[in-house]
Amino acid sequence: MFERELEFNDYMLARELFGPQERCLKLLQKRLGVTISSRGGRVRISSSSSHHAELATRFLVQMYEILRQGFNLHMQDMEYALKYLENEPAADLSEIFIGDFFAVSSKKSISPKTPTQREYLQAIKKKEVVFAIGPAGTGKTYLAVAMAISFLLQKKVKRLILTRPALEAGEKLGFLPGDIMEKVNPYLRPLYDALHDMLDFKKVQEMMDSGVIEVAPLAFMRGRTLNSSFIILDEAQNTTGEQMKMFLTRLGYGSRAIITGDVTQIDLPSRNISGLIEAEKVLKGIEGIAFIYFSKKDVIRHHLVGEIIEAYERFEDSHPG
Repeated sequence: MFERELEFNDYMLARELFGPQERCLKLLQKRLGVTISSRGGRVRISSSSSHHAELATRFLVQMYEILRQGFNLHMQDMEYALKYLENEPAADLSEIFIGDFFAVSSKKSISPKTPTQREYLQAIKKKEVVFAIGPAGTGKTYLAVAMAISFLLQKKVKRLILTRPALEAGEKLGFLPGDIMEKVNPYLRPLYDALHDMLDFKKVQEMMDSGVIEVAPLAFMRGRTLNSSFIILDEAQNTTGEQMKMFLTRLGYGSRAIITGDVTQIDLPSRNISGLIEAEKVLKGIEGIAFIYFSKKDVIRHHLVGEIIEAYERFEDSHPG
């Protein structure tokens, strides 16, 4: 049996680290199979695995230091951090949580939860066009919206435009009831959700009414030139090559574009090649354009999402075709 003992000098901070009902310690016990007991600011870790005992120790020491530096941690942050440390045992968690921390608005602050997320945020700051490719739950769209709002509030751009293909890539909306916005709003809802998570509802509505924020289907981009704008194309795997070219050539002076998509979730008819896949082949190597690739290791939703993705991958591997 391998044992580690820790003593945290700041008792109140230690209790914050352990969490209500010691949820953080229970998380470590469940995920790593260690036994943990605490008294005051002292912690004893026992495990039949030296690796798991050391991992739990590194986790608690690093998260305590992050709290000591004034960063507020939630249980979800603890889960992300532990998952990351399991994959990268030598990682410095403070570089992830503190190094690229930024305030989106008075309502929301953001920090990357994985190295890929950090690379993504840095690319958005430096490049005019960024492609983010990977599975659901990796923060591709959410982080893009966060950066867009940050740019907008800092007056680096004048408008924020969020767009995605509605329904299928052909955008055949005519058979649906209602006017055009009533038809497409259900397909744009994830973009509205991201906005409302970062800004007050009233503020979002004011900015949309004034045209500062625009949420629209991809078809509405045709024929426009978008200057001083931060433009996000979501669900880009469901664009055709023609639509992707149309979107990218809308880029005007002082603008940047973020294109997000998951090439394993293409809903196009089989005869059509995804515009996202085609763009990846055509545009690689062009200065000013970055491609960031996310994997299941970057999934930051509920921990079950990552397990679900892995389960489907195993099933698909064992049932080809």
